[in-house]
Order: sequence, then structure tokens, then C-alpha cells
Amino acid sequence: MQHWTELRTALMLARHGTVSAAAEALGVHRATVNRHVDTLETAFQTRLFQRHARGYTLTESGQEMLEVAHRADEMFADLAGRNRGRSGRLSGKLVVTALAGVAPLITPALREFHFDHPEIELEFTATTNLARLEHGEAHVAFRAGAKPQTPDYVVKLFRHVRFGLYASRDYVRRRGGPDIGRLDGHSFVGSVDETSRLPFVGWMRENLSAGTMLIKVTDPQVLGAAVKDGMGTGFLGEHDAARDPDLIEILPPSEEWSAPIWVVTHADLHRTEKVQRFLEKL
Repeated sequence: MQHWTELRTALMLARHGTVSAAAEALGVHRATVNRHVDTLETAFQTRLFQRHARGYTLTESGQEMLEVAHRADEMFADLAGRNRGRSGRLSGKLVVTALAGVAPLITPALREFHFDHPEIELEFTATTNLARLEHGEAHVAFRAGAKPQTPDYVVKLFRHVRFGLYASRDYVRRRGGPDIGRLDGHSFVGSVDETSRLPFVGWMRENLSAGTMLIKVTDPQVLGAAVKDGMGTGFLGEHDAARDPDLIEILPPSEEWSAPIWVVTHADLHRTEKVQRFLEKL
């Protein structure tokens, strides 16, 4: 308890990377930042930062310190903002991460949350990288596939995304509608890589013959654009295809071709006011 001030200084130094930037963020002198870091390293009897020409980076012990300091900072901010929250005026920052393909399922909740709490700084990151919630890289993360098993994570099922086989009207006009029994001469967009965990890849391996042209695409956004532009037939998320009247359903979305989407938070921040308000919108 006696080192809260020094911990917050170290947190700012870890976030900004240089003593001068941390001092400016805290409104203190550079010497104060150095003194606080020295105090912490003496108290913990270990180095928390590596000093180098470009600034400061965390050691392994520093990373552990950062996890604790970040969560403490978030919880203190939440405590300070609860009175504002009771009057509908939450403040601070909310960081949400997800795969780009599921963004349309999340943006309605983000929109309603923003309308209700305009003082919250929203950040939505569409990425395949898994945010380390214990390091404060995100408040809420959406993940596809197997249920995350990381200790201290609160994990709940958001929904299942079903996939169907689609082609554009232009493709069907030029090439005809694919007959699932005779696919020779048709073009498919996608990938049949053994490493793929997409639920429809098994069907593609079984049904695409030597006479079928496969345009290999692994990025879901590129795949969707290629199908909509008439390059070939491909599997798209049901929610994505439903928004485009130019797409024709070749095979309907199926539970067999579905993937669970999980909403993930860190246990220490799960009950904070802003996270709970956003989860309610979902």
C-alpha cells in the first residue's frame, strides 16, 4: 500500500517509454520519475526496467509489476467514476478487440454504448492477434473457436456464426449456378490448408475436384470481397451475406458450418462500471 504513487509512475513510464514523456503525463519533474522507479526497484529488490538509448523497456519482473499496476489503475479509475456513472456520465477509455469479420455483430452494441456514454473514449481494434487482457491491452475481447482457458479470464458465449456458400449474381450470370453434384468448371475462393480451423474446410476438401479452380485466399475480408466481385463461389458468414442483396445463396448456412464467438474479460476488470455497461449492450 505504501508504494501506490511509485507504482503509478512506473505504469506511466512503461506506457510512454521515456522518463520525459512519463513526467509530462504525470505533471511532475523528470527527477521524480527516476526517484520513484529507484524506490520501487529497491523495495522489490529487482530491476523493473532496462535502460537503453531510446528509453526504458520492462524486464520480466517489470511485466509482472505492470499487470498489477494497470489493473489497480483501472479499478481506482472505476471507483472514482462510479458517482459520475450513477448520473449516466461514465468517463475513461474502453478498448475492444475482435476479428474484423465479426465486427458487424459488435458495432450495434458499440454504437448504443457510445450514445449512452459519450464521454467514454472508445477504441475498437480489428485484429487476429490475441490481446493480453492481463497486460491491459484490451478491456473486452471477442475470440472465435475453442473456449479460452486462460486463468483469471471471464469467458461467456456471445453467439455462433454460421457460414453458407454464396456467389454473386454476376458470377451466376456468367458461369451459371454451381450444381453441388458437378462442380467441374467452377471457381471457388478460399483455402483448404490442413492448418485451417474454419468449419467448412472439410467440405471443401471432400467436394472440390481436380476440375475445380481454387483461388487461394486466406484473409476473410479479401475472401468476401473476391466472392462479391464475382471471382468465384465461397463460404461467407451468414451475417455478412445477409447485408448484400447481390449475393445468391448456393448452400444455406448450417450449424455444421458454424463457429462459436466468445466474449472475454479479465476477472479484475469484469465488474467495473464501464465494462458492465458495455456487456449489457451486447
